[in-house]
Amino acid sequence: MNKLKEIYAYRQMINSLVRKDLRGRYKGSALGFLWTFINPLLQLMVYTMVFSVILRAGIDKYYLFLFVALIPWLFFSSSVAAGSSCIINQKDLVKKIYFPREVLPIAHVTTCFINMLLSFVVIFFVVIISGIGINFNAVLYLPIIMIVEYILALGMAMIFSALTVFLRDLEYILGIIIMAWQFLTPIMYSIDTVPESIMPIFMANPMTPIIIAYRDILYYKQIPELSTLIHALILGSTILIIGRIIFDKLQRQFAEEL
Repeated sequence: MNKLKEIYAYRQMINSLVRKDLRGRYKGSALGFLWTFINPLLQLMVYTMVFSVILRAGIDKYYLFLFVALIPWLFFSSSVAAGSSCIINQKDLVKKIYFPREVLPIAHVTTCFINMLLSFVVIFFVVIISGIGINFNAVLYLPIIMIVEYILALGMAMIFSALTVFLRDLEYILGIIIMAWQFLTPIMYSIDTVPESIMPIFMANPMTPIIIAYRDILYYKQIPELSTLIHALILGSTILIIGRIIFDKLQRQFAEEL
């Protein structure tokens, strides 16, 4: 509780870091903040072409099936991959002044989360024009699964941002890990196509129940099963606790290593 109070006391610092990151993310580019919407749309076009036209996934309205899972995945992957260097990128700040070091991964993940929320404007637009429509009772569960994913992303960001201070190569290795992780998450295919023999591996993946929940709400227009939500919450909370323990243990040596 004392740590939470301390982090809350530095909420203005978190707010400033988030604003700085959002302003500087596309600074100097011609389209600027529009890349928040253009980037996922371009990825959607590529994946749809490959899996719907070339490999013929055979899923009705595949572009929507993919899109409602791709946006949450982009939030998670950017939180983890780019978040791994959030301590190193602020090394001068870490070495010069005292503040709860948790502020840095929190600010980074929050920035990515805001980008995802903005991208959901596009998702709802695509859902509406697709003709599938929206189940407003199911959409009420959307904030729950978003918060669960935020918890998971923050836990992973804390783990890898702390480890990267001591293992700089991890920042580059994570690119390969994230790519493999994406293919082991039911984003481009249905969980129903996964063989029973390897299903336990997929269900141990903390992003699996989260993607299933997003797809239930936005593609199948149904309320996610309670077991899916509980599964996601347990995995997300566990990762956050582990991340907090690792981060707390390693942060005492950040200044020396940086």
